[in-house]
Amino acid sequence: MYKIKTINNISNKGLKLLPENFKYSAEEENPDAILVRSADLHDVEFPKSVRYIGRAGAGTNNIPVDRCAEEGIVVCNAPGANANAVKELALTGMLLASRDIIGAVNWANNLEGHENIKKDVEAGKKAFAGPELKGKTLGVIGLGATGQLVASAGVEMGMKVIGYDPFLSIKNALHLDTKVNYTEDIKEIFKNSNYISLHIPYSEATKNIVNGELLEIAKDGLVLLNIARGGLVDITALKEYLENGKVKKYVCDFPDEETITLPNTINLPHIGASTPESEENSAKMVVEELIDYLENGNIKNSVNFPNMDMGTCNSVHRILVLHRNIPSMIAQITTILADEKVNISDLLNRHKGKFAATMIDIDSEVDENLRKKLYAIKGVLRVRLIK
Repeated sequence: MYKIKTINNISNKGLKLLPENFKYSAEEENPDAILVRSADLHDVEFPKSVRYIGRAGAGTNNIPVDRCAEEGIVVCNAPGANANAVKELALTGMLLASRDIIGAVNWANNLEGHENIKKDVEAGKKAFAGPELKGKTLGVIGLGATGQLVASAGVEMGMKVIGYDPFLSIKNALHLDTKVNYTEDIKEIFKNSNYISLHIPYSEATKNIVNGELLEIAKDGLVLLNIARGGLVDITALKEYLENGKVKKYVCDFPDEETITLPNTINLPHIGASTPESEENSAKMVVEELIDYLENGNIKNSVNFPNMDMGTCNSVHRILVLHRNIPSMIAQITTILADEKVNISDLLNRHKGKFAATMIDIDSEVDENLRKKLYAIKGVLRVRLIK
């Protein structure tokens, strides 16, 4: 029996995928795994029983990813599951910023009591005129699942689209719309774009990626959209350019004490992925990953350990060793198995940054004694024996 602790409301359509030997609730003690959406886990002390944390969404900045790795906890997310929802909000943001639709709605709703509303409407509508998106240039920073959808949508609306991604993978490059002009220089995005939409994760490498230097060279009247993550924009620098009009509008899905007071800013209450479809897709993806990890040891969409897949565990035992990415680790592991006269039928080793994983299928029974010997290897973080 596996115990799963749920934090936040996880879509029932995802939870229903759990097999009968998986018990889940918000009150589970000493769980094998945790499912979470946006709750902040940085101050949470995880029981030693926890082997896996699944984020029903894309961003993992609410999870202490590195600390989890040190504790041998695999953290996985659901990339792309909410991509369409975020894309639609980004497009909505561009329209709201271009046409001042919010101002127009508020103005129209205050016409009650006027003697001739039709006449007032015709006279007042000029204040809310704005440009069309067609023919304008859209810069997309981040070309993962969401960024690619936003870029393609821009192309479909008749926009010229320029893409940039500091971490562009081969997979994403191959799937990029051929009509999107890719640049390796982020300055080209700011020099040429009427609209810029951010779709990159937050990290130390991307903190304040939009800064005063880039805003200084931006096209006059820029509309900047951040439906990705807080912390990507230097708010102090942005304020100056919003006040002098160089940046026409800032659309932010991550309001805080600073953004809420910015001029010419549309603050949205973190609704990028707030659709039933997005919540269902994210829950289904992360639950499927959880099941595969607990039952087979396979790691999919992990943000702190390498992805690896040896299929269904049909051997007598499968051993999964999570460890630091240091020399001679495989040799030490296989030497212990040889000393125990254990035959290896298959072996897979992968690494990701400072951490690595070794998965081994064996043809004989083993016991806790083997686990203890493997744990004794310096650099080993977690040892799982999977039947």
